[in-house]
Amino acid sequence: MKIQIMGHSGSGKSTLARQLGAMYNLPVLHLDSTFYYGDWQRRTRQEQTEIVQGFLQSNPTGWVVDGNYAHICPERFEQSDLTIFLDFNRIFCFFSAWKRAKNNKDKIREDLNCKDKFDWEFAKWILWESRLPKRRKNMLKLFNSTSGQKVMLKNRKQVVAFVQKLQQQLEEK
Repeated sequence: MKIQIMGHSGSGKSTLARQLGAMYNLPVLHLDSTFYYGDWQRRTRQEQTEIVQGFLQSNPTGWVVDGNYAHICPERFEQSDLTIFLDFNRIFCFFSAWKRAKNNKDKIREDLNCKDKFDWEFAKWILWESRLPKRRKNMLKLFNSTSGQKVMLKNRKQVVAFVQKLQQQLEEK
C-alpha cells in the first residue's frame, strides 16, 4: 500500500502518517524533514528530490508520505494507492499548530528534525498565504490527479471514523 497524505499545516498530516505507518507496517517519510534540517536550514530542491526518490526506490512495495511539496517527486502522487487530503479550516489548523509548538517547546520534532516553533511567519502562512485561491486550486488539482483512492477529510471526527474503517478492513483480512 502506498499512501500520500496532503493538507494544510497544522491539520495533523504527520500524526496520521505515523498512525497509518504503524497500522500497515509501512515506512513513513515526512516531507518537512526533507525540506528543513538543523536549525531551520533549508535543503535545495535537488537534495529534497534525491531524498524522496531514494525513499520511494527503497520501499517499492509500500510507504506513507506526509506533505504537499508538489514540485518534489510528483511521481509519488501517480504511484499512490490512497491519497488523503486533510482539508481542515484555518482556525483549527492555527490553534493545532500553536498548541503543538507550545507542547514541544525546545524539543526536536521527529517529523521535522528541527526544534518546533510558532512565529508570526508561520501564523501568517497558516491563516492566509497557504489559503490563497491559487494555492488551493493547485492543491485540489494535485489531489484530483492522483491515482488510486482519494479521500478528503474535513475534521478530526472524519479522520477518526476513516481510520476506524481502515482498521476494520485490516482485521477482516
